[in-house]
Amino acid sequence: MSILDTFSLDGKTALITGGAGIVGKQIVRALVEAGAHTYVASRNLASLEELAQEFATEGLIIHPRQLDQADEASIHALRDTIVSEQGTLEILVNNAVLRPMKDGYQDTAESFDASMKVNATGLFLLTRAMGDVMAEHGDGSIINVGSMMGMIGPEPANYANTDMSGWYPDYFFHKGGMINFTRFIASYYGDKNIRCNCLSPGGFQTDNHPEVFVRQYNERTCLGRMANASDMMGSVVFLASDASRYLTGTNIPVDGGYTAK
Repeated sequence: MSILDTFSLDGKTALITGGAGIVGKQIVRALVEAGAHTYVASRNLASLEELAQEFATEGLIIHPRQLDQADEASIHALRDTIVSEQGTLEILVNNAVLRPMKDGYQDTAESFDASMKVNATGLFLLTRAMGDVMAEHGDGSIINVGSMMGMIGPEPANYANTDMSGWYPDYFFHKGGMINFTRFIASYYGDKNIRCNCLSPGGFQTDNHPEVFVRQYNERTCLGRMANASDMMGSVVFLASDASRYLTGTNIPVDGGYTAK
């Protein structure tokens, strides 16, 4: 097998949660283009079905499924569906995220609890359910999609002269926890030949970002720009594939050098 062949996902079954957003969509594309039989799951099944139709025009096939990550029964139903249809699962990408704390640091305990129900408890339950399936077959790669916000504190200067804010405690809490949870899962499943790594992306530029914010943010990065709609793809394929078969328990910032400064 050549080194390029080790990056292929042909014959592998993948699940990504929350695949319709700016991050998820490019991860889905990366998995499918690399050859994986790809399931995409979230609460909003309609948005995933629209994504499937969009991809189908390019000859790319994905399989949308319903998932409520706050509901363990929903997690188990998805697991059972994948096992019944494919027999196993080799790749899990934990990408789903809930952002209920619209009022930031001054929001309610109920909003914080709602965030943790999906982003902490749900992450654990989903990873355990799918990880145990992988363990039965002795092969797998789990990729947690974190954030550089799990590595550093907020930078108020990025938001100066805008109506934007970075004071969202739940996001910093669960993205920071995800990095160490990655190490836990890597250790727990390591003897079953299952790897677990985390990708911590920086900010992705969107059309609704104020020009002043983009300029200020770009000045904080080594590469002088925010992330685009393809910057996650190579990292995901690398971690999902046999090219990274001796890499586990790591956190890789995909942030244009933001956290390097």
